[in-house]
Amino acid sequence: MSSKRIGIGARPTTNPRAEAWIQQRAETSCQEDDRRTARMTLDVTPALRTRIKLAAIERGVTMAQLLREVLEREFPEVSP
Repeated sequence: MSSKRIGIGARPTTNPRAEAWIQQRAETSCQEDDRRTARMTLDVTPALRTRIKLAAIERGVTMAQLLREVLEREFPEVSP
């Protein structure tokens, strides 16, 4: 049996932006878990997809979050 030791390198430093993104995703998923969702598929042109993606990046949200906001604004819940 060999008594050779293999050293393990130091833990990499954390990236503050990555940590903030993880925290934001955790908070968002907790909020979204409070309501049921249904998947919807929509075909759009590549140019429109690019514009939506760029707008989402500029606002610091996902495309799904951005589109949910637009749909909620355009189609508000109506009280009976």
